[in-house]
Amino acid sequence: MTSAPLTPAAAAADLSSARVGQIAVTVRDLDGAIAFYRDTLGLPFLFQVPRMAFFDCGGVRLLLGLAEKPGEAHGSSIIYYKVGDIHAAHETLAGRGVRFEGKPHHVAKMPDHDLWLAFLRDADDNVLALMSEVRDPDTRSASGAAPAG
Repeated sequence: MTSAPLTPAAAAADLSSARVGQIAVTVRDLDGAIAFYRDTLGLPFLFQVPRMAFFDCGGVRLLLGLAEKPGEAHGSSIIYYKVGDIHAAHETLAGRGVRFEGKPHHVAKMPDHDLWLAFLRDADDNVLALMSEVRDPDTRSASGAAPAG
């Protein structure tokens, strides 16, 4: 089944060119979560309102909030933090007391990079992840630029 081309109005209304503006994570202990994300992970704190705190993560706003309803689930999303050197980031964060599920591990060989992941837990036991796209020194990116080292 093929679909008809999008009209200009439909193209403007879909999310194909949208950017993520904010990610929400439900937490049980807002003060503990603020301390973890600000002091342990080092994310820039933006502001706080009742029941919510906001951080900047590379231009995407991260909202930490208490559940709206009693018993509302938390931990339903995994945020992947893209880092240049996953081994150095793992060592630094582990030194700050971050609980990792294991060491950084190779996940996939892509045409121009290797994908590495490491999973960790925040103060509310939510799963987070570090990810790193390690460029092969013998390849170049699609833009033709030299690979990041």
